[in-house]
Amino acid sequence: MLTRIQQRSISADQLGLLAAWLDTNPEVPAGQWFKRFPGMIVCGEGEWVKTFLTLAQTPVGEEAL
Repeated sequence: MLTRIQQRSISADQLGLLAAWLDTNPEVPAGQWFKRFPGMIVCGEGEWVKTFLTLAQTPVGEEAL
């Protein structure tokens, strides 16, 4: 995942937003899901974060709240 963070130029601020969201113990779908942040999209499957996308990329799955 660190490689994806570097490749997509994800800032520490965005990672902080992700960490804050994860600290809320969010409920995510059992299958593929994604969560939009101001500067990135996080994609996962079940309880696992799988990758990071830029805002120009299209996520797959159900949007997590």
